[in-house]
Amino acid sequence: MNRNLWSRMFAWAGFLLMLIGAVDPLECSVLILAGAGMAAAGAALGGSRFRKLLAWAFGLVVTGVGIMFGMTAIGGLGGDTGRSMWWALLLVPYPVGWVLGIVGSIRRLLELRNRGMPSSVE
Repeated sequence: MNRNLWSRMFAWAGFLLMLIGAVDPLECSVLILAGAGMAAAGAALGGSRFRKLLAWAFGLVVTGVGIMFGMTAIGGLGGDTGRSMWWALLLVPYPVGWVLGIVGSIRRLLELRNRGMPSSVE
């Protein structure tokens, strides 16, 4: 299989995983993380002009999910934890990365559609 086909498959798989993960962003954070990674890998593999955007999206999602797992490990926020709900601002990279990933994936898929895929029958 050639690079263009792998790039196209990664782009679609990443986009779909990020959409499915949006059903429950907390429980499906691993799906969104995998989707952002696949979208970024597909863009890099295909030499897309959106590869930097998707790489940033992946980095932000990784950072946000890592912070979320860390906060969960120390007992969460609010209530009897002694931590204010303002600490939730540390989670902002996660939704920002997700939105960047969705926008970048849509733009990447439009780029693939407009560019077309070379025929392997020639």
